[in-house]
Order: sequence, then C-alpha cells, then structure tokens
Amino acid sequence: MPTIYQVAERAGVSLSTVSRVLNGKASVNKVLKERVEKAVKELNYRPNSVARSLANNRTDSVGVLVPELNAPFFGDLMQAVESTLRAADKHVIISVGRNCLETEKDAVEFLISRNCDALIMHAEALPDEYLLELNQSKLPVALVNRRVEGLAEACTSLDNEKGGYLATRHLLELGHKDIAYISGPAGKSDAMLRLEGHKRALSEAGLPINPQLIFNGDYSEDDGKIGLLELMARDVPFTALVCANDWMASGAISCARDLGMSLPQDLSIVGFDDVVFAHHVFPRLTTVSNPIAEMAEMSAKYILNKVYGQANNVQLYFEPSLVVRESTVKHEG
Repeated sequence: MPTIYQVAERAGVSLSTVSRVLNGKASVNKVLKERVEKAVKELNYRPNSVARSLANNRTDSVGVLVPELNAPFFGDLMQAVESTLRAADKHVIISVGRNCLETEKDAVEFLISRNCDALIMHAEALPDEYLLELNQSKLPVALVNRRVEGLAEACTSLDNEKGGYLATRHLLELGHKDIAYISGPAGKSDAMLRLEGHKRALSEAGLPINPQLIFNGDYSEDDGKIGLLELMARDVPFTALVCANDWMASGAISCARDLGMSLPQDLSIVGFDDVVFAHHVFPRLTTVSNPIAEMAEMSAKYILNKVYGQANNVQLYFEPSLVVRESTVKHEG
C-alpha cells in the first residue's frame, strides 16, 4: 500500500505540501497541487482517515439526528445530507430520536461519543435552551425545519403558515366552503403554523372556524383514517379535507375509498409535504411542497462552511408552493 512519503517523493514536494493538498488547503501553489494530485492518482494512494483525523483534530464525520427512519420525508433528508457531505469527502453517523425528549438526548450523547465534528438535526423534542448550550459548549449544530432564536444562521426552515394557507385557499377557489382539517400534533410548531394558515384562509373568505371540523392527528397514516371517521361521525357536513401531511392524507384517501366514496367528486383532499408517494396514490394527491431535501442540503453546506472552511452559498428560509393533482375538484354545490 503506497504511503504519503511515496506521494511526496513521486511529486517532488515536501510532506507538508502533500498534507495541505489532501486537506483541501487553498494556500498550495497550483503547479505543486497538480503534481501532488497526479502522484496520488498514479500511486492509487488513499489517505489514512485515522491519521488524518489525528493531524487536524477532526474525524470528518457528522452526526445526523432524525425522528424516525421509516418515513419518505426523513429518507429525503438523510439522502440530501449524505450526498452533500460525501461530495466533500465527509461521512455521516445517523441516530434516531423518536420524537421523545430523553431519546433525543440519548441520541445526541451517542453522536458526541462518536467524536462527530458537528450535528445536523431534525429535533422535535429538544428545547431551544438545550440546543443553544450544545452549540456553544460542545460542537456546532445545524437545525433542519426549525428556527431557534440565537441560532438563526444555523437554522433552515419553511413558511409553514403560508403552506397551510395555500392548501385551504386552493379549496376555497374551487368553491368549497365546508372544509375539514386534520392537524398535526399540538406540541409541534410546524403543525400549529399550518393550522393557523388554514384558519387565516377561512377568515379571509369570511367563513367561520368551526372546531367540529378540526381533528388533532399525529402525522401518521392511521390518524388520517381515524380523523376522517371521527369528523364524519360528528355529523357536520364537509366537501373537502386538508391534512397537515401526506401520510394522513393517504390514510384519509384509503379510508374514503373503503367507505365507497368517489374521489374527488365526493370529497376533495389536500396534503402537505409532497413526498414521493403523493404521485402514486389514487387519485394523485394535491399537496403543498415542503423542500426538505433542499433544506437538508443547506444544513450540510452550513456545516461544511462552519467546520471545514468551505464557502458555499447557504439559503436558510424556504417558501412552500401548491402542487395541484387529481385529488381536488371544483365544488358545484
């Protein structure tokens, strides 16, 4: 196996020059850099990651915390983070928080114990104070889909209130006035903001906000089914339904079809997130795009800038947009 000494000898440069090239330092003469890169290629040299980490006091690994692994939404997040970091020759270590305070803390402590250089987190339960202290006292963090005062430069987020507004306004523009809503968990800021957007659209249209047409779900497919059945049992008529994520919308669609309803003629349904299966349910789901992959990519680029000295452009705030498919139709009543 070739060594760094052989690379230096083949290139006719010092060991320090080879080290600077391998670590991406910008201070290396262009000609010398090309000689080192040619020698590395000719010798098929692969840097020893352990030796490199000892030299620069880094492991070139980034911890990633997600709430769960079995949802397309978080699959998109992890894929974007991993591919962005891998392109920079960095690696990820993934841990799962399960939307539980103690589990998220345990996951963070595990990632710290693995000597990660930084953390990228979609943290649901950890309080702002904990995240601020973590960033200040232990290692840099980047937060996906969350805003924390005092960590503004490290947070990517979506205008969730506008997303909820767009979903309900679409149905209003189709002539629907009796619109039910299945929300996300009451403790989650994105869920509450989406619900506020729904209420704003109704208020702008001069329509009352009827609590009987709102069901509090938990973002699961089952709660889409349970929510639709509960709303129908309240015997308050509605011609359209907004769900705070695509999982619940999928559950509602499945439940409606099991009940013999014709969609979207009997019930128009709108989701939120535009995950991959939104293209494949029947009817194809009208939804609000949530660019989680782009937000995750920006979080990874922020860490590359903050920890590894790169100079990527980083966008922190994202706007949702409506994606119209076949699950909504004009109301003729």
